[in-house]
Amino acid sequence: MELSIYNIKGEDTGRKITLNDSIYAIEKPNDHAIYLDVKQYLADNRQGTHKTKERSELSGSTRKLGRQKGGGGARRGDINSPVLVGGARVFGPKPRDYSFKLNKKVKQLARKSALTYKAQEDNIVVVDSFTIDAPKTKDFIAIANNLKVNDKKSLIVLPEPNKNVYLSAHNLGNAEVVTVSELNTYKILNADKLVLTEASVTALDQIFKV
Repeated sequence: MELSIYNIKGEDTGRKITLNDSIYAIEKPNDHAIYLDVKQYLADNRQGTHKTKERSELSGSTRKLGRQKGGGGARRGDINSPVLVGGARVFGPKPRDYSFKLNKKVKQLARKSALTYKAQEDNIVVVDSFTIDAPKTKDFIAIANNLKVNDKKSLIVLPEPNKNVYLSAHNLGNAEVVTVSELNTYKILNADKLVLTEASVTALDQIFKV
């Protein structure tokens, strides 16, 4: 698959870049692998700090409120009994870790599948480089306008960290900047447009060992 290479002014440089079919045009994109990878990403981001107090953790008298039998209702014990208003909760949530393991090959297949879908939808833009001299949001917006991705949720993929580009896009709700090593299935699918630099395409080839 060949795409035209643009500069940050939105001008066609006249050069083409070939996207590797084993990454951007796999024969059978795997939806289940995508599901598992996205599920793992979202699970890893869960805090898991939810907690409710159980009967033994509530403060209150342990005096038995009524006799064991003959009251016409459930035996309730002390004032912290779950059957009473204001009592403890039974089997409430406890802090837990939601993360789970996923094989590297499955994650790799998921990313390739997501990239394939983006390529099929013609939602990949390749630029020769993406640099900003100083952190200025208006400069980032100008580049987005030039590349015609300003009205879309865009994901800018850089080969290495660039503080100026990151800070320039930090206040924008419809743009995100990541490096190649941070690229994952969720971020790919969550973006409408994927903006890659030439160096990022080369780095992705190396990551997938093409």
